[in-house]
Amino acid sequence: MTDTTNIFEALRESHERQRALYSALTDTSGDTLERRELFDELKTELAAHAMAEDRHFYVPLMAHDAGIDLSRHAISEHHQIDELVESLEETEPSSSAWLPLAKKLADKVAHHLKEEEHRFFQMAGKLLTEKQKTALAASYRADYEDAKATPA
Repeated sequence: MTDTTNIFEALRESHERQRALYSALTDTSGDTLERRELFDELKTELAAHAMAEDRHFYVPLMAHDAGIDLSRHAISEHHQIDELVESLEETEPSSSAWLPLAKKLADKVAHHLKEEEHRFFQMAGKLLTEKQKTALAASYRADYEDAKATPA
């Protein structure tokens, strides 16, 4: 980790962790310790990432007219992901409904990450200065690491 990391690189690191976790989670079957641990890890990763990303990526983008709709859309998707996580928490891991819900969550997260990386990052790259990109990466990482260390 260097001080020159920009916000896009910092966000992509979490995106890669999310992809690995939801892929492993949707490969599980039955109510196993592995399924529960992967879900807990994914849940913590998603919550820490969304909180820090909203605060250190989307809020700064909302200072620009061109970033408002994009930020609102992304924050709305974070809320949809939160609702899917809640549905999974309320469903028994042994239930036949659990894996389809987990796959729905994985699909939603995959869509969101792809949209961010292929659409939102390009727009943000034009709106934020190089100095902002580096500063936002540092503040994002600090909040993200704090949130992961003290999951809700």
